[in-house]
Amino acid sequence: MSELEKLINLAKNAAEKIRKYRFARIVSHNDADGLTSAGIMAQALLRAGICFQLSIAGRLDEALIEEVNRSISGEELVIFCDMGSGQPELIGKVAADTIVLDHHQPVGQSPAKAVVNAHLVGIDGATDISASGTCYLVARELAADNVDLAGLAIAGAIGDKQLFHTANAFILEEALKAGVVSIRKGLKVGDGDLVDVLAYTTEPFLDITGYPEKVKEFLGQLGLSGKLEDLSEEEISRLANAVALKLVRQASPEAIEAVIGEVLLLNRELVRNVYDFISILNTCGKQKIYGLAVSLCLKDQEIVNETLSLKNEHGKKLTLDIRENVEKIRKGENIWYVITVDALSTGSLASTIVRYLHPELPFICINESEGILKVSARGTRELVSKGLDLAFALREAAGAVGGSGGGHSVASGAAIPLGSAEEFLSIADRIIGEQLRKPGKGKPR
Repeated sequence: MSELEKLINLAKNAAEKIRKYRFARIVSHNDADGLTSAGIMAQALLRAGICFQLSIAGRLDEALIEEVNRSISGEELVIFCDMGSGQPELIGKVAADTIVLDHHQPVGQSPAKAVVNAHLVGIDGATDISASGTCYLVARELAADNVDLAGLAIAGAIGDKQLFHTANAFILEEALKAGVVSIRKGLKVGDGDLVDVLAYTTEPFLDITGYPEKVKEFLGQLGLSGKLEDLSEEEISRLANAVALKLVRQASPEAIEAVIGEVLLLNRELVRNVYDFISILNTCGKQKIYGLAVSLCLKDQEIVNETLSLKNEHGKKLTLDIRENVEKIRKGENIWYVITVDALSTGSLASTIVRYLHPELPFICINESEGILKVSARGTRELVSKGLDLAFALREAAGAVGGSGGGHSVASGAAIPLGSAEEFLSIADRIIGEQLRKPGKGKPR
């Protein structure tokens, strides 16, 4: 039996258990992958005639478990999406049956009734399937016509910057075959006015990003204007080649690959360009407007214009915020880092730096927000192939200063107490140095 077949069997087992309940509480993460996971499970349960209540959360902690326990009874089911694998002790405190649909590295033995996690069958959840993909595999076991939800799974995977290998490749193939998704060649960015798209898109982050006048000059040299989606194939090729030349100078190879190639169009969603769709979800997640994000996944036509305006406004603020923080970056022995206050998106900042400015070492962003220090760390697949494991590094460093952390080898997060930034960075820097100096590391995990 292949690894994918084993994963599908886990999904089948979870679907069989879900069918036994009349009510489920869905708890999902607040990024694009978590929000699409929520959208998939909400629609799958609705179609199966199972009532549900949906909650979106920034992280799984004691407070969240207490909130869940206050609002459920013993006969109900709690489904955790995009969280739960790394904290079995918290899952064990839920006063009802639980199911975990996740792609983060599992820790210990889960008390859940069912766990669907690619790592359990030898598939890399960091790169080859997201939480939304995991939820989709369960949804398609609940009903075959749930194949129309594959677009949300693909959006979640792209939102988590994954590869279309193994499980993701299977989901994409199914989506293409069913006409749920189609492909257009070009720049992997959202649609809209060319100046706005290039000036206020952080993927890619170019030397002209954040500077509309420089973008106009760049486009003028190429003889291009108007909307991206209206360009001819030849014009798109001209633009992509010019962007590639800019990226070659400094960005990581995987960043170039991530920005130029096939753009996936979501034919069953209200916003078809997958990059616009993801950007809306991330914006709603960061601003805690979760209802709007879930409404988009549930195809509420009335909120589309509002979400697009929100995305555009946030994109401008985010670009300028990243530009400002780039000036504050410092270098440790084995890391680049920045310490900031109330950054708009630490994840976007960390991803941008490691992909486009300093791909040679991992990047750690420490942001003071809501009375704690929130940490986002990002690496590259090349660094992972050399031994980098940010999940381990952040878990150890955060634990040493009285916080908690975890995630993936290539992307991880933590929450640590105020005043512990320097000690945390020192420990993380040392651990990462030891990882990168280990001999004989093979392919990325």
